[in-house]
Amino acid sequence: AAENYNVVYEGKAGPGTGKHIVLVSGDEEYRSEEALPQLGKILAVHHGFKCTVVFAINPEDGTIDPNNGKNLPGLEALKSADLMIIATRFRNPNPEYMQHVVDYLASGKPVMGMRTATHAFNIPKGSPFAKYSFNYGGEDYQKGFGKQVLGETWVAHHGAHGSQSTRGLLAPEAEKHPILRGIGDGDIWGPTDVYTVSLPLPGDSKPLVLGQVVAGMKFEDPPLEGKKNDPMMPVAWTKTYGEQHGRVFTTTMGAATDMVAEGTRRMLVNAAYWCVGLEDQIPEKSEVGLIGEFQPTPFGFGKFKKGMKPAEFELESQQ
Repeated sequence: AAENYNVVYEGKAGPGTGKHIVLVSGDEEYRSEEALPQLGKILAVHHGFKCTVVFAINPEDGTIDPNNGKNLPGLEALKSADLMIIATRFRNPNPEYMQHVVDYLASGKPVMGMRTATHAFNIPKGSPFAKYSFNYGGEDYQKGFGKQVLGETWVAHHGAHGSQSTRGLLAPEAEKHPILRGIGDGDIWGPTDVYTVSLPLPGDSKPLVLGQVVAGMKFEDPPLEGKKNDPMMPVAWTKTYGEQHGRVFTTTMGAATDMVAEGTRRMLVNAAYWCVGLEDQIPEKSEVGLIGEFQPTPFGFGKFKKGMKPAEFELESQQ
């Protein structure tokens, strides 16, 4: 049954009570299978949202397998979702799973994309879902889900991968946006590098956070000197998609290791509030304390913790 492959965190008390968030993991590199359960726990325990986490699953033994690009059981949870948070990378989901994503997008409900979600899908020509691929060339949906919904597809690494981290600076005139409530320059940080984006961002996109390329992998390292930081790339922005103008928040940060910074977690939590229309209820400094032990695995291919099952990410109170 699909429920065996998901983890559900029932919301405690909070402004999010009655809202359902579905968090879709599935990437080979940045440990979304660790980041999204922690984010889901924070949103459920501190803020009241019901959160369902979907994983890439090895169908033979039921373990979490980020290298399986097709098997994302449990996406039917999107039928009752008020928000989809997605952090997949180059997926080609089985058609019955992909259809749930397509139906969700047709509803115009909000979407929040993290890190590799700009290139969430890699679907071959001839598939009925080919237009959602990151490299789709048709004029009807150019560059797929990433460009059309989130505002960007895969372009390139801007900072040096693995040696230059990212510091978030508030974009000009964005400091009063509700997503940035309680966040100052430098609070947002992550060891992942800044991604290149095509400027200007499309449509009604509004940059919220600019990514300062940091000359090292520690929070306190200085900014890199030279042209890489002139201009800085946006690493978080809002926009809308589709005829229904569904709300979108996109950040090219969001690896599990990025979640160690309180400011990064606060940005993601505030963004969830904004996406579902609860921006007036974002606290002056939202609670983003980690739930349980959280020691994220460093990013990299083949580094995921093998043999784990979704149930291992349940809250202690559920076990």
